[in-house]
Amino acid sequence: MKFLDQAKVYIRSGDGGGGAVAFLREKFVEFGGPNGGNGGRGGDVVLECVDGLNTLIDYRYQQHFKAKTGTHGMGKNRTGADGEDTVLRVPVGTQVFEDDNETLIADMTEVGQRVVLLSGGNGGFGNAHFKTSSNQAPRHANPGQVGTEKWVWLRLKLIADAGLVGLPNAGKSTFLAAVSAAKPKIADYPFTTLHPNLGVVSIGERDFVLADIPGLIEGASEGAGIGDRFLGHIERCGVLIHLIDGTQDDIEAPYRTIRNELSAYDERLGEKPELVVLNKVDAIEPDDLKQKVKLLKKLSKADVFQVSAATGKGVDMVLYAIIDTLDAEKAARLEAARRKVEPNWTP
Repeated sequence: MKFLDQAKVYIRSGDGGGGAVAFLREKFVEFGGPNGGNGGRGGDVVLECVDGLNTLIDYRYQQHFKAKTGTHGMGKNRTGADGEDTVLRVPVGTQVFEDDNETLIADMTEVGQRVVLLSGGNGGFGNAHFKTSSNQAPRHANPGQVGTEKWVWLRLKLIADAGLVGLPNAGKSTFLAAVSAAKPKIADYPFTTLHPNLGVVSIGERDFVLADIPGLIEGASEGAGIGDRFLGHIERCGVLIHLIDGTQDDIEAPYRTIRNELSAYDERLGEKPELVVLNKVDAIEPDDLKQKVKLLKKLSKADVFQVSAATGKGVDMVLYAIIDTLDAEKAARLEAARRKVEPNWTP
């Protein structure tokens, strides 16, 4: 299935049904008079978050969605049926924006979540509604209310626990393939990965979702290379795994490049917990490896993991560190939420 993470669609809610003008005249009915029913309500346009989808590819081939019109009212005080709703089914992590692509309407983060994007028009009143003591035979009814319409943007941001970032050919796809059942494309040229890949990683008794983001280059936040199109997919990640190709002569520039691009895209990305991983250590001389690890420690001010995704060396240590970081982040969020409810509580 082709990956599509952004789509623009046109939506329109249904018109309300018109009220009816009708009168009752029957031979054996003592009291006749107006009996036109009301029109039915127009259908809504509803966004629903469902399981089993991981792309917006359905909205490449159909961009127009219109709810049904309500049925008109009829004689004998019969109210028209409501129009059928139109439901747009999207994967978890989808955001809906106005036509300006900046104003957020809804953020779909849970399966089963439903949001009404446009409400259908009300049905018109039939002439029976207007009957009064001074106007016992009204000969008019209301038309149905016209539905509303607009264009909206659907933007998918994958929900993963951890995200792999780094320059092209840093070994991100190889790492994902080594730790999960995912089978991303792997080759020895830049930009092999053209769209994000997800994999479920099992380590010990724990599972977490790992996202592989296409390689970034200098200027990505301004549109260079593949640009910042896929950086949004790691906004929801709890921890970033920064992979660096250890076979390069200069490892300082790659590290600074990725850190600068993350911060330029969104300051919150630059503040996320980061695990620095020096990859391809099986192809580095011991003395050279020691110098590069020392330099990375000085730059990142954190421990540096030494791994070889191709051979599996050191990979488990990174996975356990991811679990520990995710647990710490979760505990911090719970503590922050509790502090809001009980700010003065002390143990």
